[in-house]
Amino acid sequence: MAGERDPWLPDRLLRTERDALMPLLRGTDQYDFAARTACPGWTVRQVLAHCGAALVRIVEGRLEGAFTPEANAADVRERADWTTSQVLDELERGFTEAGPVIAASDGDLDVIALGEWVHAGDVRDALGEPGAYDGKGALEALTILSVVSRVRHTPRLHATLHGHNAPLVLGNEVEGRPAASLAADVPTLIRLYAGRPLVRTRYELRGATESELVIYG
Repeated sequence: MAGERDPWLPDRLLRTERDALMPLLRGTDQYDFAARTACPGWTVRQVLAHCGAALVRIVEGRLEGAFTPEANAADVRERADWTTSQVLDELERGFTEAGPVIAASDGDLDVIALGEWVHAGDVRDALGEPGAYDGKGALEALTILSVVSRVRHTPRLHATLHGHNAPLVLGNEVEGRPAASLAADVPTLIRLYAGRPLVRTRYELRGATESELVIYG
């Protein structure tokens, strides 16, 4: 799964997630948008507001000062008075239109597309839905992660994933240090690299610490 960047992979990931997530969200009870997520302090609605705002920033080229914790929080506050339908409409627009812009970039924005997929997992997890950090788009997400993990300078790791024949190679070689190894399922791998809670997960990690693997933060 490792290799050179495919510029259109983020677009495919975003569109796949749009087609899977938006019908679920359109049919979700208003009450459930107030459920808390794995993102400290944020509800489902706030996570979705952040996701839509981030993607539309990319679409509209408003990237200066973007994607910092402060900017993300400001984007969410700006949408506090929006209806849920408005939040979902912006998110769907972002899923649809951001991919070509990301494809034309130098690769720095690929991590945002991956983050959107991870946040979709946060939402599914909070709503008690199956497929959190797995399911449709997982192969594309893992391929992007293999590249992003090198860009973010995580140590070399060989991941043996349940249900996958070929190991996933992540991160960069470190002189004098052998590659780490991980045996886990896909959702646990994503939780590790995204810095999500690991309660109830089962994995075997050797040669690296959990904190060394996190690409967000």
